[in-house]
Amino acid sequence: MRKLLVRGGAVLALIASSLIVGSPASAGSILDDPPSDHIVIDLVAMAGSGCRPGTADVAVSPDNTAFTAIYSEYLAQAGPGIPTTEGRKNCQLNVLVHVPQGFTFAITKVDYRGYGLLQRGATASQRANYYFQGMTQSTFSVHPVAAPLDDNWFASDEVPVAAVVWHPCGELRNLNINTELRVAKGTSTDASFLTMDSTDGSISTTYHFAWRECP
Repeated sequence: MRKLLVRGGAVLALIASSLIVGSPASAGSILDDPPSDHIVIDLVAMAGSGCRPGTADVAVSPDNTAFTAIYSEYLAQAGPGIPTTEGRKNCQLNVLVHVPQGFTFAITKVDYRGYGLLQRGATASQRANYYFQGMTQSTFSVHPVAAPLDDNWFASDEVPVAAVVWHPCGELRNLNINTELRVAKGTSTDASFLTMDSTDGSISTTYHFAWRECP
């Protein structure tokens, strides 16, 4: 029976498009079926104005192919009477993903969702990147969110499998994840905000695994 374990509340918003490193020549082919053994996620550290302890969690899909991250207080806002520091919120996570012996994984796609109330003239964006411990940090990927808006927003990143970065086989390396929301009032005169949260149970960030066997 497949067993899924999550240790610690972790929100993993993983950006695939920033990983432009080729797969090793010795890499096996991508598996059509993920391993049936368990995944364990250890949250080593969580910090940032968008994910204070106790305000973030993650669920693993039953088929081991994706994570869904949920935030409860990830909100950036700007406007009259709102401190400028509220216009940028971030979440920095350090996690350790334990995978079944003999397998490795890569992140191939990320779906971001949230809600926005943006006045005409305001500006907003969502940014993200991640890297394995010991790797050079990559540049941010940026998704502008257009105003005016009073609705859910969605952004998706996908990278060809040949270009993704695989977790090193047989090693325990922490995965560093950085996400950010920004809102500026621009020429608007009313308050605006942007969230990544769990207001209606369907607003979340999902990232998708690819699996292969280690050489």
